[in-house]
Amino acid sequence: MAHKTFISYKYSEAQDTRDAIIEALGEDATYYQGETSDSPDMTDLKTSTIKKKLTDMMFSTSVLIVVISPNIKQSKWIDWEIEYCLQNNTRQDRTSHTNGVVAVIKKVNGGYSWFKSNGQNTDGCSSSSYSENLVYDIIKNNRYNQNPKVYTCNSCKTVNGLTGSYISYVEEETFLASPDKYIDNAYDKSENDASGYDLTKTK
Repeated sequence: MAHKTFISYKYSEAQDTRDAIIEALGEDATYYQGETSDSPDMTDLKTSTIKKKLTDMMFSTSVLIVVISPNIKQSKWIDWEIEYCLQNNTRQDRTSHTNGVVAVIKKVNGGYSWFKSNGQNTDGCSSSSYSENLVYDIIKNNRYNQNPKVYTCNSCKTVNGLTGSYISYVEEETFLASPDKYIDNAYDKSENDASGYDLTKTK
């Protein structure tokens, strides 16, 4: 089932990833509500005007796709967009519900080592770690927040990459190969107002 989506990204370094995601959506791109390469430049608009235009785009969406790029924290908008999409917002007689969120790690210099490291625990389980100092607190605080936690290994307390955190990290190439899988996963976690996760909804 297709879901209405919005892509949150740092304009100066992730436009190409945004365009690749829209292309990968195929026919489901008709449900995409955010900016495209044809969108007018909002750089010179007042902050209040930009917020109005962005909330108009985000209000009816159910899944937010966040592009994790090296300088994401320099954006003035991404953490605010995440905060908006995690909250219940009311317009007239309609209320939006908490969006699912998936974080797509941008491929940089041919790989993902700028953000992701793979390793092996002492018990032999494979695990990944991330340079989370590079992302906003609202992303970090929605990692490993499944409640109750379900471990894939009770010995080393490893959690599933897609269900152990409300905001899952997915490498760009992996996401582009099967966007429906990861969008559906994010949406499923948002059902029943994200019951099963201890959400942090403010930045």
